[in-house]
Amino acid sequence: MSLDTRWVLAWITNSQQAIADARIELIDLDRKIGDGDHGENMDRGFTAVRKAVEKDEPADIQTALKLVAKTLMSTVGGAAGPLYGTAYLRAAKAADGKAELGAAELADLFEAALGGIQARGKAVEGEKTMVDAWAPAAKAAREAADRGESAADALRAAAAAGREGANATEPMKATKGRASYLGERSIGHLDPGAVSSAILIEQAVEALNG
Repeated sequence: MSLDTRWVLAWITNSQQAIADARIELIDLDRKIGDGDHGENMDRGFTAVRKAVEKDEPADIQTALKLVAKTLMSTVGGAAGPLYGTAYLRAAKAADGKAELGAAELADLFEAALGGIQARGKAVEGEKTMVDAWAPAAKAAREAADRGESAADALRAAAAAGREGANATEPMKATKGRASYLGERSIGHLDPGAVSSAILIEQAVEALNG
């Protein structure tokens, strides 16, 4: 499948199901270093996203991503709503006028999403946040594009790097967000936002299969 509107819609559908399946896992992760509501909030948000898309199917990539952003901002509580909403909104802007994404355009999209998260959350890599998944994903996508690889291969590289980045949050001490209140006690736990980010990026790969 090309990285076109049909792919984005499949990505949205897959994301909703994957987040629903991971709901309990994300709740448990967040109970250890946060409020315990990340799984519930993300499940509610992506359920609303899927309903919105099914009600009025977007005609292009940018419109689809804008709809995701708007819906997440209005339905996801806590810090995740504004962070994810800004990520998808910046990604939508990067996709302006594009009917299909090549590897370079995909890298633009990931870099824009990462920029949105960092602008909203004021976080950098190594602080045990969702940036630790998005930053390596964006870097991997750009490196793949620069090597002349296909958009699909760039996406696969991004997903693998995003998951590796999420796993790497376990030994980190949180220095940003609510988890930072725990100090040393945050060590030994995965960051729930990084894990949900890895899940979403992986579902973009699954969407290649339709």
